[in-house]
Amino acid sequence: MATVPRHVLPVIVAAQFCGTSLWFAVNAVMPDLQRSLGLDAAAVGALTSAVQLGFIAGTLVFALLAVADRHSPRLVFLLCAAAGALCNAAVALWPTASLDFATLWTLRALTGFFLAGIYPVGMKIAATWYPQGLGRALGWLIGALVLGTALPHALRAIGAVGEGSAAWQPVMLAVSGLALAGGVGLWASVPDGAHLPRASTLQWRALGAIATEPRLRASVLGYFGHMWELYTLWVLVPAILATRLAGAAVSWAAFAVIGAGALGCVLGGQLALRLGSARVAGAQLATSGLCCLCAPLALQAGDAVFAAWLLVWGISVAGDSPQFSALTAGNAPRAAVGSVLTLVNSIGFAISIASISLFVALAQRHALAWLLPALGLGPALGLWAMWPLLRERGAPRKA
Repeated sequence: MATVPRHVLPVIVAAQFCGTSLWFAVNAVMPDLQRSLGLDAAAVGALTSAVQLGFIAGTLVFALLAVADRHSPRLVFLLCAAAGALCNAAVALWPTASLDFATLWTLRALTGFFLAGIYPVGMKIAATWYPQGLGRALGWLIGALVLGTALPHALRAIGAVGEGSAAWQPVMLAVSGLALAGGVGLWASVPDGAHLPRASTLQWRALGAIATEPRLRASVLGYFGHMWELYTLWVLVPAILATRLAGAAVSWAAFAVIGAGALGCVLGGQLALRLGSARVAGAQLATSGLCCLCAPLALQAGDAVFAAWLLVWGISVAGDSPQFSALTAGNAPRAAVGSVLTLVNSIGFAISIASISLFVALAQRHALAWLLPALGLGPALGLWAMWPLLRERGAPRKA
């Protein structure tokens, strides 16, 4: 087999990082948007759910039309990065006087739609270069997604010279510029891999495999429990931090907590080579679940304990993502891996919409100390479902 050029994985990772910075761009500047546009506190949940809904729609459309199979994946990545950057920049360039909530929601949903040509397609590009050892590559790629998701918080902190209503536009434009640069960089630097699969269409019957294949069912239900917690925590992180920080400090801390998940992804990928994906995913899911339950105590603890709690939670809540992807891909029927991953991811993001909407609404009426432990329901059910994989003896299964 031909040696893969050394620059390929770093370029794909960098492009994934830049492209996925579009995901939480509005969340990072939400306090400024609320002041500028008069949005209520529940808007953060609705706008995050718009991105998730757009991503689900985009993922299904791209899979039904086999877009990344019938056309060059790197070209698809470039065009979607450009389109997503344009939709995101439109929020900043739109005249503030006429930018209402409906327009903002639509632009965020369109951004989510084009993210379906960035995140999954980036993983497909990696698969064309690394048909063996994809598990390690997934650790880096999803780690880049996590860090890219956190990036807008850092950009807001860098530009936070005051609390003016115009402070958010430069952040949105900077994120769009990064996304476009990532798409151009990947298209120019990484040729199509040598292991491109044949074009295929989405197989809805692949969902039946979840009911008939016990190992697949265990990994899928574990992933669903993970998705109940992940994006909702990311949405709530600024509110958690605002209980004792203010201004730019909240944005810097949010970047650190969310971005810490990249470390969990990369280290988890390395540990999975020795321990197996199921054990690594189970350990991280259990850790994040314990962090949910510790919320009432941690929120009242000293600053050092509070910071350590959030960093451990940030690392573990995202660190199991690559391993769930690897488990699902490894346990799915060979002829339907792409369809299983597409449909399972779509259901997982639908679960995240329900969770975000529920917890953001409840946060308006209940204290975080008593609300956050309910996020642990997802990890608890996920661990219960994964038990058949966790109790397996013998050499760990490597993805």
